[in-house]
Amino acid sequence: MPMYRIAFLIMLFSASTQASDKLYLYTEQFPPYNMTDNGQPFAHKADEITGLCTDMVKAIIKRIPYDVKMKLRNWNYGLDRAKQKADHGIFCTARNEERESWFQWVGPLTEIRWTLFAKAGSDIRLTTLEDARKYRIGGYKGDVMTQYLIDQGFNVSVVDSDAMNPLRLHHGQIDLWIADYLSGPYVASDAADLSDMEAALIFRSTPLYLALNKDMDGKIVKSIMQAHDTLKKENVFSDIERVYGN
Repeated sequence: MPMYRIAFLIMLFSASTQASDKLYLYTEQFPPYNMTDNGQPFAHKADEITGLCTDMVKAIIKRIPYDVKMKLRNWNYGLDRAKQKADHGIFCTARNEERESWFQWVGPLTEIRWTLFAKAGSDIRLTTLEDARKYRIGGYKGDVMTQYLIDQGFNVSVVDSDAMNPLRLHHGQIDLWIADYLSGPYVASDAADLSDMEAALIFRSTPLYLALNKDMDGKIVKSIMQAHDTLKKENVFSDIERVYGN
């Protein structure tokens, strides 16, 4: 076989290998876990994205020999891409029965803490979740924590946007607000005075993962998992969590 044909085949093989080793990881605007550095609801490059989960995933990326592209889009778009394309993934996401077969799971990386917030100075004292049954709780449509309380028979007042709930709490329209311990204050900072609310009860937690397409190359998944395990042993993830107050 002529040498130029051999060289051409080597180039094709190399290009094919490089293409298969390029990964795409999606996330959403969900501060402080994932967020753009300019407040925009989308980003095309990793250096435009920050946050607790994002910093953990970036630490993993530094330990693996693959070209990884990170993008921030709306959640449903990223989830669909991660489900449909073998070289795609999404973070940070909860692991549940419906999603289990869709992905290969790396983690947990961190967790969200289900928190009931009360107005600062309130005389509401909660020891268990049952103590909250006599209060009106603010939640928002489509939220898993809100739906859980509804399913358990709590008095939940649901609105379309969670950004409304800090103001409703401030004005006494609700007694409590269900939100994540870390993300709740970020939501409130755009709508109300943070000093006007306090955590009344943390009653549950949900682990968050990096989810990789179920058909992603096994050697790539193994490399990512090994990097995760090493970083966890080195307490890198714990250090990142402390930066964000978790």
